[in-house]
Amino acid sequence: MMEIQDQVELCFPHLLNTSCRKPTLHWSEAVLLNILLSSISVITVVLNLLVIISVSHFRQLHTPTNILLLSLAVSDFLVGLLLMPVEIFRKTACWVFGDTICVFYCLLSSTIICVSVGQVVLISVDRYVAICHPLHYLTRVTVSRIRLSVCLCWLCCALYSSYYVKDVLTQPGKSKSCYGECVLTVDNITASVDAVLNFSITVAGIIVLYLRVFVVAVSQARAMRSLVTAVTVQILKPGSREVNILERDC
Repeated sequence: MMEIQDQVELCFPHLLNTSCRKPTLHWSEAVLLNILLSSISVITVVLNLLVIISVSHFRQLHTPTNILLLSLAVSDFLVGLLLMPVEIFRKTACWVFGDTICVFYCLLSSTIICVSVGQVVLISVDRYVAICHPLHYLTRVTVSRIRLSVCLCWLCCALYSSYYVKDVLTQPGKSKSCYGECVLTVDNITASVDAVLNFSITVAGIIVLYLRVFVVAVSQARAMRSLVTAVTVQILKPGSREVNILERDC
């Protein structure tokens, strides 16, 4: 009886020694997890699809900033459409699609996440140039340059992700400990380099750029306030032409 029960709990009962066990989530936990993640996935897909359709359809929205937002929306759309449903399946069921699909999923997920991070950096640079160098923005940031930057971002992220999952690409199924799972494991050096590139340097660069934008925006606001105050004082100065007109009209 115990042997039959153990076979039922296996992903592949005919592989007694090498098969993974089925996820042991309680049915209420599985239903709650599926509803929560499915709702987030649907909302992500719908909202980003609206952005993609809007920016793509209306030519008036084909500005450098909107093109960056479009690329970010595409990556987030793929997260909601592909990555999140697959993650739901991985958490609640056994992996039955084979090693090839697992390798493709690992490469795709790594690429999409890298692209999302890269697009956030490009948007930060775009806002930095627009706020800190407004007179040179139209000449430095053009639609053609932004499109080239977006294409290079996707290409570089694909190449980087290929290196990141090189062990899985060269030897599919190497990381899994049993049949019925899809996992991605990397060595400590690769994980450390990825953490530095995709998190530490990226976050530090974004923080520095936005701090610079904040300082410049505050200084510009103070300059505008001082200019408005000076103009108001000049207009209301006794004996000025504007004051004489106001007194004559009264």
